[in-house]
Amino acid sequence: MKVARVVAGVLMFVSPVVAQDAPPPAAQIAGAVLAAPEDKRAGAKVLGWDGGAKMVTLREGTNELICLADNPRVEGFNVACYHKDLDPFMARGRELTAQGITDDKTRDTTRFKEVDDKKLSIPKDGFLTVMTGKSFDAATGQVAEAYTRWVVYVPYATAATTGLPTKPAPGVPWLMDPGTAGAHIMISPPRPQAPK
Repeated sequence: MKVARVVAGVLMFVSPVVAQDAPPPAAQIAGAVLAAPEDKRAGAKVLGWDGGAKMVTLREGTNELICLADNPRVEGFNVACYHKDLDPFMARGRELTAQGITDDKTRDTTRFKEVDDKKLSIPKDGFLTVMTGKSFDAATGQVAEAYTRWVVYVPYATAATTGLPTKPAPGVPWLMDPGTAGAHIMISPPRPQAPK
């Protein structure tokens, strides 16, 4: 379930590290907004990377979306966009990672408990999109082997309250982390066939 956990944590960057400098802000922005609906891309706030591996605001937004640029120090391409009301929850995940908590389960359990204890907020219906791929060509705007999946956060939802399965099946929405503050509906279409 590693893929689902990466989605739940949003770009927690536990993949193999590669030595690479951050691309120019314009290239990071171009890649990050690919996870947003086309009509929301121009107004999305974008967070990305400075030269020192620190996440910074690359562009302020004018709409409700926040997009995260690909981490150049992690192999592959991985960007996400989410509703601004999810930002406290997502920012806390990044903060825990920066503190050295890289285990997905520990990070999630910590955030879920903080929501339970009213120390952290999560909206009742937050939306997140994640796009992954092998690489991104900023000159053409193309992602090699692009794959997009969606998450709808429904805190404390269960199989009984939603009617959804709690185990993944190809192309079928399902409920992950049921009954917890971080319960969310995973929508993962089948992956496209690799070219032969």
